[in-house]
Amino acid sequence: MKHIFIEGKNKNAPTLLLLHGTGGNERDLLPIAEMIDHDASVLGVRGNVLENGMPRFFRRLAEGVFDKEDLIFRTKELNEFLSEMAEQYQFNRNNVVAIGYSNGANIAASLMYHYKNALNGAILLHAMVPRRGIEVPDLANTPVFIGAGTNDPLIPQAETKELANVLRQANAAVTEHWGNAGHQLTREEIEKAKEWYDQHFGTNK
Repeated sequence: MKHIFIEGKNKNAPTLLLLHGTGGNERDLLPIAEMIDHDASVLGVRGNVLENGMPRFFRRLAEGVFDKEDLIFRTKELNEFLSEMAEQYQFNRNNVVAIGYSNGANIAASLMYHYKNALNGAILLHAMVPRRGIEVPDLANTPVFIGAGTNDPLIPQAETKELANVLRQANAAVTEHWGNAGHQLTREEIEKAKEWYDQHFGTNK
């Protein structure tokens, strides 16, 4: 997978896995990673699927309708890629925190839905429920921040609530932040995500 790795100053900090939205690339979320933890190592990944020339992490059949088989395949591919990168770049595979936006947040959620200990935590910005009707692994000790917009035209509030509830039922510690914005990212939610990150992964942890 096309990617960028930037080694951070703090080897004890999590490696931040950056997962872009539709049409983005491996560098899109670097400014956000800088705001969240400028001393952490960063792995930015580009999705392997193209939709009308725009990179994505998995195929969809229509707006909000995921190609389930492709989602399962791409989630496995990303999980294995993380293990390979941990070996190549010598970072702790058990200390990866995802920062995902939109399509990237969906694949990050899918990692947690399918693989125990795939992530040590996640910042899911404008995410949807990746799958329904499956048993999610035990996510005890996995903190999750969900950033959502009350006026998001692409994601109904009930969808975000369902995602949060499923993760909670799997014992994840979920923090929700609701802004008044739509689907775009806001400085406010990134600042809230940083507060959450410092609480769970700050230097005193």
